[in-house]
Amino acid sequence: MATTICFLIGVLFITDTVWTQSMRQAYEVQELEDWTVDDFDCPMECFCPPSFPTALYCENRGLKEIPAIPSRIRYLYLENNLIETIPEKPFENATQLRWINLNKNKITNYGIEKGALSQLKKLLFLFLEDNELEEVPSPLPRSLEQLQLARNKVSRIPQGTFSNLENLTLLDLQHNKLFDNAFQRDTFKGLKNLMQLNMAKNALRNMPPRLPANTMQLFLDNNSIEGIPENYFNVIPKVAFLRLNHNKLSDAGLPSSGFDVTSILDLQLSYNRLTKFPRINAHLQHLHLDHNKIKSVNVSVICPTILRADQDAFIYGPQLSYLRLDGNEIKSPIPMDFMACFKLLQAVII
Repeated sequence: MATTICFLIGVLFITDTVWTQSMRQAYEVQELEDWTVDDFDCPMECFCPPSFPTALYCENRGLKEIPAIPSRIRYLYLENNLIETIPEKPFENATQLRWINLNKNKITNYGIEKGALSQLKKLLFLFLEDNELEEVPSPLPRSLEQLQLARNKVSRIPQGTFSNLENLTLLDLQHNKLFDNAFQRDTFKGLKNLMQLNMAKNALRNMPPRLPANTMQLFLDNNSIEGIPENYFNVIPKVAFLRLNHNKLSDAGLPSSGFDVTSILDLQLSYNRLTKFPRINAHLQHLHLDHNKIKSVNVSVICPTILRADQDAFIYGPQLSYLRLDGNEIKSPIPMDFMACFKLLQAVII
């Protein structure tokens, strides 16, 4: 139990450290004496708050083009406009940009001029959600740490797209049009520091191949995944949070070891086709198995080691603190040994 808690604290610490470092770097403010008078110009289409001179707010203004960005700007907000293109020219002087929000526009891949984004050598966060992209844009700056592409039409990932993005820690591709053929064996090569990968709400039937070794959070909800290859988790030994809700997983589709993976702390398998309680590891903390087809619970399989001395039970098994089993087909009462095995803090059984 102590080991599990230490590991969870470690995961949170690492995630928080990366975020803190990113934000500290992002919020570096250039000395005022380094700016010229022209640097304080504000595009007429936008708002430049005097109290936050490094930010440029151009959201919700019906813009069809990106205005010229002053050199002082670190944070650029262009969301919810009618922008279709990202040319190089508006960013000629914007060499200090750390953050660009272009969510909810009409940007296509053809509208992104080659080099327009890769020239931004200090960019850390790029938001392109709710646009009309059909493939992951490339080339991107090596400095990038977060890439948000949710709710586009992405069905292709050109070879080498991620090859130079060793600083990327978060990649969000949820709610796109990714099929299995979008991935090559080396698609994710280069993402040495990726920790969170979100590919929920796509059209995958198989687990994505050869994920980055540092992946800690993998979200694959709302796909059509039918099975998991044997030893799949060997290449992602740090995965702690795994979500596979709303897929087509069956007992036959699980490896013989099930989810007996030491690193996994939170496992979500709701709304699948499982009829048996899968094999899990003793380190698992949260387990979601609701709305499957589980008919019974075999305590001897789940908790194989139960030692008794006189009338006291000493039970060695998974130390779950949260379990959901509601929405299944369990008709017989849950054995008391089952509840004792897990030492549950919270459970939803029926």
